[in-house]
Amino acid sequence: VQLQASGGGLVQAGGSLRLSCAASQIMFSYYDMGWYRQAPGKQRELVASISSSGNTNYDDSVKGRFTISRDNAKNTAYLHMNNLKPEDTAVYYCNGRRVNIGLNFWGQGTLVTVSS
Repeated sequence: VQLQASGGGLVQAGGSLRLSCAASQIMFSYYDMGWYRQAPGKQRELVASISSSGNTNYDDSVKGRFTISRDNAKNTAYLHMNNLKPEDTAVYYCNGRRVNIGLNFWGQGTLVTVSS
């Protein structure tokens, strides 16, 4: 099983990025997907999630700026990030889980750096 996160980079405040999480060797459409982030010296936190049925949830800090989506045909989840702020700087990790059968997988992380 592999979750490959990509799309991070350096962007100025107010800019946009799109993160991708490509899954392989899993039945992707059955998985709830999430994006987490971990800033230096801080705990990993949930940024956004999308269920297998397409329901979405967001942390208050990113509501209205970030959008999570998924393309089951491409086995890929996305995080569209707009109006980025320096406090969004972190390593972003994708996560896939099937809670009902105890499966939980992590991608390797992609660094997002927002300069002021």
